[in-house]
Amino acid sequence: MSATAKVLDPCSASRMMWFDKRDQRALFGDIRDEEHLLCDGRVLKVEPDVLMDFRQLPFADGIFRLVVFDPPHLTRAGVDSWMRAKYGMLTSDWREDIRQGFAECFRVLEQEGILIFKWNETQVLVSELLALTDERPLFGHKSGKREKTHWITFMKR
Repeated sequence: MSATAKVLDPCSASRMMWFDKRDQRALFGDIRDEEHLLCDGRVLKVEPDVLMDFRQLPFADGIFRLVVFDPPHLTRAGVDSWMRAKYGMLTSDWREDIRQGFAECFRVLEQEGILIFKWNETQVLVSELLALTDERPLFGHKSGKREKTHWITFMKR
């Protein structure tokens, strides 16, 4: 881990939301390290700095100022689909996976650290996810053409 990394993105996938995909302040993690050729010829790369499972983060307690938690949001997708390659898939035990993910993200956050949670509720509602943590969000925002993507901000108690 870089000594300057104060931000953790444990589900970074192809770092789509990042302005600087090599920002030294951030540590990019994912359970996948893979490359996909898309139908239009572009290459989608999932290249984490560290291979990690968001359900069991390999870090000490309270070391990050900010965690960006953008877990896979799909419960169903074709085996070779672009959506699956881009976002990954939830397991059949997704509720427990997300519960553990929230717990781990809050564990590695410093006191009063900030967690940004991003979720697309095309297949699972945000309310179902928020029920999986005891932490309460401060505020949020919906975006996208159908306002299905939610950005929710938490501050660790």
